[in-house]
Amino acid sequence: MMLKIGRRELLNFFMVCVIGAMLAVGAAASAESGGLTFEQLAAVRSVASVDVSPDGSVVAYTLNVPRRPGDDPDGSAWRELRVVSVPDGVDRVFVGGQVKVSGARFTPDGTRITYLAKRGDDEHTTLWSIPIGGGESRQLIAFDTAISDYQVSPDGTRIAFVADQAPCEKREKAEEKGYSQEVFEEDWLPKQVWVAPMPAPAMVIPDPSKPEEEPEEPKALELEGSVFNVRWSPDSTLLAVDLAPRPLIDDKYMLRKVTVIDAATGEVKARFANPGKLGEFQFSPDGATIAMISAADPNDPAAGRLMVAPAAGGVLEDLMPDLEAHISRFAWRDSNTLIFVVAEGVETRLGEVDLGGLRVRTHLVSGNEQAGLRVPIMGGLSLSRDGMRAAFTGNTPSHPNEVYVFNFGQPVGLRLTDGNPWLSDVSLEHQEVFQWQARDGVELEGLLIRPANAATRGPLPLIMAVHGGPEGHRSNGWLTSYSAPGQLAASQGYAVFFPNYRGSTGRGVAFSKMGQHDAAGKEFDDLIDALDALVDRDIVDADRAGVTGGSYGGYATAWLATRYTEHFRAGVMFVGISNKLSKGMTTEIPLEEIMVHSQYQPFTNLQFSLERSPIFWVEKGRTPLLIAGGTADKRVHPSQSLQLYRALKLIGKTPVRYVRYPGEGHGNRRAAARDDYARRLMRWMDHFVKEKSTDLPPWGLNLGDDDGGDGESGAEE
Repeated sequence: MMLKIGRRELLNFFMVCVIGAMLAVGAAASAESGGLTFEQLAAVRSVASVDVSPDGSVVAYTLNVPRRPGDDPDGSAWRELRVVSVPDGVDRVFVGGQVKVSGARFTPDGTRITYLAKRGDDEHTTLWSIPIGGGESRQLIAFDTAISDYQVSPDGTRIAFVADQAPCEKREKAEEKGYSQEVFEEDWLPKQVWVAPMPAPAMVIPDPSKPEEEPEEPKALELEGSVFNVRWSPDSTLLAVDLAPRPLIDDKYMLRKVTVIDAATGEVKARFANPGKLGEFQFSPDGATIAMISAADPNDPAAGRLMVAPAAGGVLEDLMPDLEAHISRFAWRDSNTLIFVVAEGVETRLGEVDLGGLRVRTHLVSGNEQAGLRVPIMGGLSLSRDGMRAAFTGNTPSHPNEVYVFNFGQPVGLRLTDGNPWLSDVSLEHQEVFQWQARDGVELEGLLIRPANAATRGPLPLIMAVHGGPEGHRSNGWLTSYSAPGQLAASQGYAVFFPNYRGSTGRGVAFSKMGQHDAAGKEFDDLIDALDALVDRDIVDADRAGVTGGSYGGYATAWLATRYTEHFRAGVMFVGISNKLSKGMTTEIPLEEIMVHSQYQPFTNLQFSLERSPIFWVEKGRTPLLIAGGTADKRVHPSQSLQLYRALKLIGKTPVRYVRYPGEGHGNRRAAARDDYARRLMRWMDHFVKEKSTDLPPWGLNLGDDDGGDGESGAEE
């Protein structure tokens, strides 16, 4: 029998072979140089959280374990619970496998670790515990809805937790009959705080001669509004909660107020007027003071001020009002002293401050070399009960987050874990701080990764990776992820630059406000000035520059690909903004947009909003643009991507492609979607920046079951 092969089949076969060869060449190039590969990027593990035991002897931590794209069942990363010993570094898996653990904390007596997970037959996320000495996990609370936050009382007798109010039986029956309509932003149920008794340890054997006692049901504390987090007072009589009018994400961002309530009755004892955004909050060890990370005012783009007030109520005091940096974490060392982690420029600092703010002391500064070890970029913070040992997450340019401990009174910290031992065999490229001056004289800085032999290569092709927010920032640590090529691109001959433009955090409130009411103005001019500086110093080839970014970084990408199209040969916009007129009216955070970004209602200043939109400059755009995002994105509605794609497609003057990831939100969570995006980003840059091509590359990647075809059938419109 003779097999007939049509023109279409031949073309698809040819495309599969070409793309397969391209991917093989790219992988071989990375392997030959010893640099990071796509497969290694997808496998990188990182520590998510740490909690040191009360006696400081061990650290419980959660570890993100990515699935292998194309091999494992697709989904987001697993998250294990592990425990590492401080004296000898023995690292043990306590809860591993196909599980997603969060909220891991030691009980006050240090005998158990409690954690949140959905295991076995759980319908929702429930609360579990596991003995520190070894043994099986035991479910403590299985509730009608998912538990989102919790804390065991200091006396160990009760658990306070936050969960959605369960829907009433009438509503559930209506949904069973098909009445599943949504009444937008009205049919919500509040998040409530509940208090339940702490179950007795599993080793307590009940007296068989006595009737089995019915477990006491959790008690809801009736509060007006929705609660997101809960913390006990040291004497186990009060709770501090963050209360917002509704459970909407915008309310969570902008309207949460710290409130102290009676743990038995829910009676409000004190309310605090913390302005705008809010971070963590805690009672002092003596219960007399509340500390919190708050915004400086309602228009502050980020919570970064360390504030205190009497727990009984009173005016908040900023302990370091002149600090030109942003506090990220804190913990009480004693009732008069707080330990904090602060982001300062591209570095971080571990310090302490007393309640008067008169005594400030620095213990560690990232980037410094101490005893031959680099102090990492510090995050997550936990203190032992005596305040003498701190555990934190730490990352450097050579590794992602690991577990570190620091003993106060000693000069150096100690790294306890190595989640990616194979990284020591990867030839990672050089990372450095790069400073430049904006056209109006503002001094700026960012981070540059380039091949170690860059000096002998001459000016390099560039990928500028712009952070989101705009109140985000890049620190001088591990910068490589599925959406930020970092080491992956540098190993393939690129200079990769991460700019901290005006409006970034890490330099204080005033600097973070410099972009307000000026979207795409001086903040994005800073990016052009950075490009010019890189070119002037013979680091980058002006004719081979690409730009990428997600969210607000995607907005920057679209702006530079249209308004400043003459500067960039390619752009990759991820979950980005194209139309400021519609963005503010389709996002889930309209209040945040008004208060800390635009400073005006989205339906006013129409002409200004239009002129600060990439869609306004779309006819000027000649930069090939890859547009990508999830179909379930509520932060930046997918219509933002569709509008820009459709306009560029209709104009027909430059290559454009729109890739949609079904079910993904504001960023990809599934392993396959992450891998696909990373590969598309790099292929787009290679095709248009390195090779200076002018036509579209094939739409397929020869991954999974796609046919690598030319997109004439089966392609999304």
